[in-house]
Amino acid sequence: MKTIYIIALCFAMSFAPVSMLAQSERDGIEVSVSGITLSINGGNVHIVGASGEVMEVFNLTGAKVATVRIDSNDKTFALNLQKGCYLIKVGKIVRKISVQ
Repeated sequence: MKTIYIIALCFAMSFAPVSMLAQSERDGIEVSVSGITLSINGGNVHIVGASGEVMEVFNLTGAKVATVRIDSNDKTFALNLQKGCYLIKVGKIVRKISVQ
């Protein structure tokens, strides 16, 4: 049943008008919630204040594509992901990113 909903959603979205904004490698996004700072710059994720937390990366269908334990207070990860949109979750922070 879930597969039918996913197929129907993809079919419906293929006819919807799409507009996207591309973000250059120079631009970065920085978010701070509950002492955790998450910065995304190109294919790198920089996390400060999340020692002991777990970073999870999901694709837009909800499948988990990566899990990384953050073992220090200041950590940078290189995301080796295929082109597409992903969700990154660290603690209470969830951010959508686009890999191009």
